[in-house]
Amino acid sequence: MPITKSAKKALRGSLKKKAINDRNKKLVKESIKTIEKLVKEKKKDEAKKLLPVAYSTIDKATKKGIFKKNTASRKKSRLSKITK
Repeated sequence: MPITKSAKKALRGSLKKKAINDRNKKLVKESIKTIEKLVKEKKKDEAKKLLPVAYSTIDKATKKGIFKKNTASRKKSRLSKITK
């Protein structure tokens, strides 16, 4: 546990940032899982319609620093590969 006042404040801030990061990661994971589920159910047309949404969530997370650039491009590449 933090002892000094500034350490307590830093802990509060880091917990808020962690909550935001976790929420954004969850959005990315959910969008990826929905596309993968549609591909398994052989509904590739619907999966292709959801690709731009998944791309935008991945890009937003990358812009906020949650994912690195190469990680984001790898995720997008794998999504496009399974929808073809």
